[in-house]
Amino acid sequence: LPDEPRPPVVPSCPLPSRICDVVRSERPRSCCGMAMAGFRTAKYQLPEWHRRNAGVYYNALTVSEEAERGRAEAKNLVKHAAASAQRAQEHSKSTLGQRLGDIHFWRMELQKEIMELDAETNLLAAQKLRLQRALDATEVPYAVVIDNLECRERRQPPDLVIDEVERQLLKEADLIRDIRELLKRTIIQATTQIRSNRIQKENCERDWSDKVETFHMDDKCAGYCSDSTNVQSHPSSVKFEETASTPQSWAQLSHDNISGAEQEKLASAQLRSLIHSVIHDACEELRLQRAAVREAFDRHCCHLDEAKLRLEQHLQQILKDIGDEEANIMNLKKAIRDKEAFLKVAQTRLYDRSFRPNIELCRDEAQFRLVSEVEELAVFLEALKRKLMESEQNLKNLEESRMRLEKEIAVKANSLFIDRQKCMGNRLRYPVDLEVASYQ
Repeated sequence: LPDEPRPPVVPSCPLPSRICDVVRSERPRSCCGMAMAGFRTAKYQLPEWHRRNAGVYYNALTVSEEAERGRAEAKNLVKHAAASAQRAQEHSKSTLGQRLGDIHFWRMELQKEIMELDAETNLLAAQKLRLQRALDATEVPYAVVIDNLECRERRQPPDLVIDEVERQLLKEADLIRDIRELLKRTIIQATTQIRSNRIQKENCERDWSDKVETFHMDDKCAGYCSDSTNVQSHPSSVKFEETASTPQSWAQLSHDNISGAEQEKLASAQLRSLIHSVIHDACEELRLQRAAVREAFDRHCCHLDEAKLRLEQHLQQILKDIGDEEANIMNLKKAIRDKEAFLKVAQTRLYDRSFRPNIELCRDEAQFRLVSEVEELAVFLEALKRKLMESEQNLKNLEESRMRLEKEIAVKANSLFIDRQKCMGNRLRYPVDLEVASYQ
């Protein structure tokens, strides 16, 4: 409290001492005088009486002045104490008002961060759901690719080759596996970030809840006054708690919570952007690889169609050659039979002429001609038989070639059925767009 002016101090005067001297008589002593001495010795003198009265008056006046001065001091002290208490209460109320303003500021900032962090967590959860849907959407393409590879394993030799289609399918399978692993890692990262967001949100909510409770307490305290009926005496409340914080540490805690929330929001926003890029890039890579596989299938099917068409054309020629060769063999056999008939005639003639009697058994011109005819016919028959054997071998070769062509045509037809009907037909179940599928 400020020092108040003290009232002037009146110096005190000592009271006169009590004098009890006996007044001596001027008259000669007598026995009567001795008898009256007791009455005279116990009495004051008149000056003493006046001094005594004056002392009593002065003492009463002094006490009265002291009491009046005490009352004035008490009145001033009461007035000063009342004014000081009023000023202290008003100052405390003003300080509480400032404190309420600080608490309200941090409370609103924390509430804003809580709402923004909650909204950011919901957005990140939606992106995580997109990742899960995109991961689920990759199951069908992967199953389609594996089914294509398994179907193409059922191709028959010599079409069971590692062609461009198989290389593209293996590349697509590896791409889908890599994308699935990337999506799984991103889902784990999103889950961790969501957990961090919620932990930071709980910290902010705890701080916000404490500030709301404190705001109500301080607002209640600011509403107290001397006329309040719910105030009581609490002498032990004056001491400071050992665990009490300082204004700096109090503000630093809220600042750290808000700063942590801002960092988590920034990390969450960056992760959402990364998730969008991952899904978009994965969709684009799958689209390009799907187009490459389809192009390889189309090109390979065109090659199969051309090879099958050429084989069918060769087969038609082979069938025609087989027919011609069969007709040739029939002609050769007929020619052999005809020549054998001529040979039999010539041989019969020679045989019959060998029975000519005596000198008639002559080597005449007819004999030489018959012998020459037999020799010529034998040569022709031998040549025809060799040609028949060659024609039969050619027919056998043509038949084998026909069977090979028919087998090759069947193999090409099987390969075309596998690639065009099974594989490309199965790829129609391929999702149109992975990015679109992530929103469904």
